[in-house]
Amino acid sequence: MNPDVAFPVWSGERAQRVAAVLDGCLPPAGEPPQTLHQAMRYAVLGGGKRVRALMAYAAGEFAGGDPDVVDAAAAAVELIHAYSLIHDDLPCMDDDVLRRGQPACHVAYGEAMALLAGDALQALAFEVLAQARLRDGPALLARAAGSRGMAGGQALDLASTGAVLSADALELMHRLKTGALIEAAVRLGAACGSSLSAMQEHALGRCASAVGLAFQVVDDVLDVEGTAQSLGKTAGKDAAQQKPTYVSVLGLAAARELVLKLRAEAHAALAGSGPAARRLGEIVDWLTTRSN
Repeated sequence: MNPDVAFPVWSGERAQRVAAVLDGCLPPAGEPPQTLHQAMRYAVLGGGKRVRALMAYAAGEFAGGDPDVVDAAAAAVELIHAYSLIHDDLPCMDDDVLRRGQPACHVAYGEAMALLAGDALQALAFEVLAQARLRDGPALLARAAGSRGMAGGQALDLASTGAVLSADALELMHRLKTGALIEAAVRLGAACGSSLSAMQEHALGRCASAVGLAFQVVDDVLDVEGTAQSLGKTAGKDAAQQKPTYVSVLGLAAARELVLKLRAEAHAALAGSGPAARRLGEIVDWLTTRSN
């Protein structure tokens, strides 16, 4: 793949690449138990921006990694993300019926089968990483997905419904729920390349931390300004469920300003890294200016 292509071409190529990898590692729809495997494929292959996979590929390029090696990391973080979306949409969680512009998994396949599909996708993510023999990969992903990461953030999210949170408490919740897996995608992608200096690792960490939080702030803004058609999920859901967001805590204007601040922080972290950081910088710009 030509390193000089424009970002939309690069991101489209990588999105297609990880979709093919995911298609190959998911069980065939006709293999028993068919309904479970169909639900898994429905949740994973039904679209999405592939943000975490793109972060893994960009970090792999930063570290001089071979995309063939990064494939496993990219697929694993997408499998974890898909599992989390299935569970987030369940009636016992956010109780949403729309995801990626189509019925949520539990609407299409029933609540019990959706729960099993999420469980199976989480297990498959670690199988993919284990087969790739990526150093420290499973441990890194487990921490990002567990109680000190995504699952912990979701627990804080559920507990905060109807509550008034401080800006610090809100930041902690979202750094765990959303930011942890994005940071893991960056670290896993970088681990597929050559050894980085301490300065380079620090730069990657700072960039991933800033963009991970910015992604959630943008989501909060779009939940207010977007539509179900543009977002592919229910708009206005957070306000309807009385969930604290950056818009409800800071106000819309301040939330937008925070996005700009985090975008600047991410770019500052990459300053001095040269052409190797190009794709990471482009992802920062894309995620902080997106409309869906």
